[in-house]
Amino acid sequence: MTEWGLVNSLMVIIKSGSEIAAMRQAGKFVASILEKLKEEIKPGIKTAHLEMVTVHELEKGGVKSSFKGYHGFPAHLCVSVNNEVVHGIPGDRVLEEGDIVSLDVGGIYKGFHADAAITVGVGKVSPQAEKLISVTKAALVAGITAAHPGAHLGDISATIQCYVESKGFSVVREYSGHGIGRQLHEEPQVPNFGFFGEGHLLKEGTTLALEPMVTAGGWRTKLADNQWTVLTADDSLAAHFEHTIIIARNEAEILTIL
Repeated sequence: MTEWGLVNSLMVIIKSGSEIAAMRQAGKFVASILEKLKEEIKPGIKTAHLEMVTVHELEKGGVKSSFKGYHGFPAHLCVSVNNEVVHGIPGDRVLEEGDIVSLDVGGIYKGFHADAAITVGVGKVSPQAEKLISVTKAALVAGITAAHPGAHLGDISATIQCYVESKGFSVVREYSGHGIGRQLHEEPQVPNFGFFGEGHLLKEGTTLALEPMVTAGGWRTKLADNQWTVLTADDSLAAHFEHTIIIARNEAEILTIL
């Protein structure tokens, strides 16, 4: 399933200049919000504070949240801490020294979505946590490098999997990246595991959200009591990085970047 477990049935190709421009603008807003949130991370703050910052930044930029109300999700931001993989709900939890925090933001500009995520440490983190964050970020870069016209979707998936597993970590297999554009989640699904040379042929104009979700233990997950937050089944640490990209003429262009 996709990261949220739902996806539209048709693969959508974004082609017009105005559509791409809208996604670029949405992406810049999302990237700027993540940079602001990264600056706010420190021991002693509540995750609800990060939600308030997100709301303020969205309103200031004139951007609508992709997440708030999406199939009932109660927040504008996903804040996932330590063994939480995705879909953590902001609230009264206080961040502590050594925690790692995944921040996931989606924004809509002129009807088009962009989606991105980062994982950051709270103060000084353990060597294992630091390595997990670094490997997950690098896996996203590797996946983006594998995305170009004429490549297969499986080339992205296999590249991410091979890189992560070569570093001794696991990719989550029960949730995946996705197509994105007019809807937050469109076809195709983009798993973080697979085989080279399999799946859709990538075409110029295709827009995707690539998002390695990596654990320090096994790949299986479980659902928290709130029926939203995804946890590692073995309670190991998890990290999550994501960019929205468009397949350009020769390579992928990252849209969720300043």
